[in-house]
Amino acid sequence: MAQVRLDKVSKSYGKLETVHAIDLEIAHNEFVVLVGPSGCGKSTTLRMIAGLEEITGGTISIGDRVVNDLPPRARNISMVFQSYALYPHMTVRDNLGFGLKIANMAEAEITKRVDDAADILGLGPYMDRLPANLSGGQRQRVAMGRAIVRNPDVFLFDEPLSNLDAKLRGQMRVEIKKLHQRVKTTVIYVTHDQVEAMTLADRIVIMRDGDIEQIGTPSEVFEQPANVFVAGFIGSPPMNLLDAVVSNGKARLSDGLEVPLPAGLPVSQSQQIVLGFRPESLAPKGHALHGDGAAMPLQRNVIIAEPLGTETIIFVEMGGIDVQGKMLNPRVVAPGETLDFTLDLTRLHVFDKASGKRVVA
Repeated sequence: MAQVRLDKVSKSYGKLETVHAIDLEIAHNEFVVLVGPSGCGKSTTLRMIAGLEEITGGTISIGDRVVNDLPPRARNISMVFQSYALYPHMTVRDNLGFGLKIANMAEAEITKRVDDAADILGLGPYMDRLPANLSGGQRQRVAMGRAIVRNPDVFLFDEPLSNLDAKLRGQMRVEIKKLHQRVKTTVIYVTHDQVEAMTLADRIVIMRDGDIEQIGTPSEVFEQPANVFVAGFIGSPPMNLLDAVVSNGKARLSDGLEVPLPAGLPVSQSQQIVLGFRPESLAPKGHALHGDGAAMPLQRNVIIAEPLGTETIIFVEMGGIDVQGKMLNPRVVAPGETLDFTLDLTRLHVFDKASGKRVVA
């Protein structure tokens, strides 16, 4: 079983602690994505699991082995890097098999593993090409194939798609998901792109400043963000977040607008809160994503409209700041046009201003 466990794992460089005693359990065959802004500690965490960085404190286990003192080659992991790290003078076939040759594996077994990996990744037509004659997506598939041939317990991916353009990133996300379904092994994947995290992960680990802010399924972190940071980080476009004060069961915004709060919410009179709602919860009347639940009518002037084909993102002012709404089945919207909106009150998120934590009934 290739489960991975981190118990109070930390990393310091001198007096600077970059990862703060984190706990994380990853099940056998699970696809877990570490996501967060640059400098949050996600790549350092991955490199500690790989053995490329020594840990300062805590314990890392892979399967039933504590691997703190094991070198990378003894951990039975394979890592795919952002830079591909291919040998430029070797063909695709030789790149795939090089690590096995160094390990003195029998030639017949090398050939079988290389051919199997090439079949999984669709590399058959490119086996005699050099990396310089491959596209970025093809090079990344070769890097993935080099990891596959080792039959590792755990695959580690360190921002593997960041060098690709948007179209190729989308294609490679599908390839990586298909690879996981076929190979069925544990995957730990690092990215700063929350779209990658949401589309690939069984569970997402959201990190900030060396700490884990929330762990959950894509649905859980999207629908039930643990704090203001997660709420603003997950979702594209991001959640609208407005400062407010509790006033007689309502959230009073800086412009005087009062939004009814969910019943039974444990907040007190005059408490400072952050009111959150996703763009799809604010829509022009008749263009909403969700059905007719409890909704608050609003009339607002359009600041900017961004047509995206099947939907249009509309910017309006609310609570003294620009917020985003969504119009489904859109029509042409002109800046300055006045529209009647509805705000879905069943999908509001409330956070305590002081702590940043989600307030739940």
